[in-house]
Amino acid sequence: MREKGITRVSSKDLHKIKDLTDWKRVDAMTEEDIERAAASDPDAPMTTAADWVNAKIVWPQGKEPVTIRIDKDVLNWFRKHGRGYQSRMNAVLRSFVEAHKHTRSRRTASARK
Repeated sequence: MREKGITRVSSKDLHKIKDLTDWKRVDAMTEEDIERAAASDPDAPMTTAADWVNAKIVWPQGKEPVTIRIDKDVLNWFRKHGRGYQSRMNAVLRSFVEAHKHTRSRRTASARK
């Protein structure tokens, strides 16, 4: 999937691209200038404490390559959102597992009684 204005470049060819950043101007900016510029950027709104209320730190686990059958429409939905679709699928599955860990333990405990 190609989006307008986005070009993929290999790390090998990256050094051939001219850097358009005005580093002298950036270096001359104060922290306040940088924060003001960031706050006024309509493409990158500042986050608030409310945005992070449900945030969780997720540490990468050892991943195991597997073959799995996924409905074609589900796979296509993840793929159309670009690179990293397998990691996103893993994150959805992990979230489901985390949400149901306690349910499983309660069911197992009830069955033992």
